[in-house]
Amino acid sequence: MVADLIYDVGLHKGEDTAFYLKKGFRVLGIEANPELVQHCQARFRNEVASGQLRIIEGAIAPESEGPTITFYKSSDSVLSTINRNRAERTEKLGHKSECIVLPRLDVVEIYRSCGVPYFLKVDVEGADQLVLQGLKQQPNRPQYVSVESDKVDFDEVEAQLGLLRELGYRKFKAVQQQRIPGSRVETRALDGSKVAHVFEGGASGPFGEDLGGDWLDFDGIIRRYRSIFRDYRFFGDDSLLAKFPVLALPFKAAYKLFTGQRGSLPGWYDTHASL
Repeated sequence: MVADLIYDVGLHKGEDTAFYLKKGFRVLGIEANPELVQHCQARFRNEVASGQLRIIEGAIAPESEGPTITFYKSSDSVLSTINRNRAERTEKLGHKSECIVLPRLDVVEIYRSCGVPYFLKVDVEGADQLVLQGLKQQPNRPQYVSVESDKVDFDEVEAQLGLLRELGYRKFKAVQQQRIPGSRVETRALDGSKVAHVFEGGASGPFGEDLGGDWLDFDGIIRRYRSIFRDYRFFGDDSLLAKFPVLALPFKAAYKLFTGQRGSLPGWYDTHASL
């Protein structure tokens, strides 16, 4: 494991990389969308020039796809994916996709050539599991991992958690992402200096021991996600209340009062894991 290295897999506009760089880490950013690669090369031109940030352009996909892969570039850039079913699902929500062909990236080769990072952030629609699977072939693991959890299929979440457990992770947190933009963290950089940071829109927030709340064991995180999926059934994108927002407001208020829930409902979640 390389102690000063973070992988930002799903670099997007650099919302998370800005925080990692401020903490003094070297960052390897992986991004499929060519427009976003250009944006980040301009935004972080000094860090790219110094070598603190390296950006790899392309889409992580299975080896069976060959040297290139079809990428569905969504009108909402956070929803872009290599997965056709996901693209069709987001189109039903009003986000059109443009098909482009990109070079396929082999995540196992990236681990081998660049090293296993201290923290691995994964947010690549439809390929998250592939990034985690690639760790099986490595001699060590990142100390911390974060990965976006599925909002539709509980079995997918359970499989993802099972893979993390298989990789050696024993501590978990489900972190609500809707509350991250505008939130503030005070932490330390690698050199011990104080760092204060306000997270911009699209950021996934702090990681590791900068996260609030207690770590859960495997059984505890399964129970937590069962509760989260109950909220999805009531308030998620495909719920009846989502079609009638006027009815949703009083129902949400009553639901929070009854269950003790706080904050946005249902939101969406990242799973954080620690060795």
